[in-house]
Amino acid sequence: MDKSAILLVGGFGTRLAPLTNLTPKPMLPVAGIPFTEHQISKARAAGITEIVLATSYLAEVFEPHFGNGEKFGIRISYAVEKEALGTGGAIRNAAELLRGDGPVFIFNGDVLSSHDLNAQLVLHQSDSADATLHLTEVEDARAFGVVEMQGDQILTFNEKMENPPTKIINAGCYIFNRDLIDSIPAGRVVSVERETFPGLLDKGARLLGYLDSSYWLDIGTPAALLRATADLISGAAKSTAYTDLLASGKFRPVAGSLISESASIASTAQILPGSVIEAEVVLEDSVLIDGSVLGKKSVIREGSRLDRTFVAENSEIPAGFLAKEQFFGFSAKN
Repeated sequence: MDKSAILLVGGFGTRLAPLTNLTPKPMLPVAGIPFTEHQISKARAAGITEIVLATSYLAEVFEPHFGNGEKFGIRISYAVEKEALGTGGAIRNAAELLRGDGPVFIFNGDVLSSHDLNAQLVLHQSDSADATLHLTEVEDARAFGVVEMQGDQILTFNEKMENPPTKIINAGCYIFNRDLIDSIPAGRVVSVERETFPGLLDKGARLLGYLDSSYWLDIGTPAALLRATADLISGAAKSTAYTDLLASGKFRPVAGSLISESASIASTAQILPGSVIEAEVVLEDSVLIDGSVLGKKSVIREGSRLDRTFVAENSEIPAGFLAKEQFFGFSAKN
């Protein structure tokens, strides 16, 4: 059976500004790789053969990088929303481009997860579910959709509340039967979290939860982007795209950081864990880089110290500069 997927990559990424001023959140680099590439590689590794990218904000950025998917070993097509349709509307719109007619994996475009997609599918099919949600448990569930369960059955779904009844949250990967997708209203804004899931439960649909404790992270903030990068380098998180990057020989992991082979680094420069030094970066004497991301061809002059800071490509940081949790060289929105 062919496996199909939809990847929701239309969000504005406002919490990540200015990084997202000219780059959509799902295309921001994580451990040297555009984030969407991590998700596409995960889908391919699970045997998914076609994926539709549901795009909206800066939609034109995706196709030049991914093309028809041939170089990634998966068929890729693009559903472009002229106006954002919400998560449910985006799913309904993107499904028109799918060739397969079986259950569909749906990925939020901002989640790094090590959970087993095929185990989620086994639960979905063996228990005749209408939809099966990947779930995880967090310490503070207020910022997420939360569920109450009985066994594998989801009983309630509540989106973002001040006093959530559980710590079990929607982890952002679903399996939908095609008839469920077809039931989502077309051509209007629909929130799958606020409208579709509660509506299905009201109708007695069979919603199952695949509760899993493996690595999971929402990358929606600059701090989370840096954490995802550090976790991939350390091995706490796994990605076949990152494995392929290391195998290419273009980067090498050094003491918890990722360094391009074409970077020029002074012998007195220090690079602390969680940092990414992109191609043709120059680090002069006595520079200290701590948990920061330096874009291609950026130059960090002598004695500068950067802590949890993002530097855009082709930027120059002057000598002796001190920065903590800052952004340099990122263009304003047009």
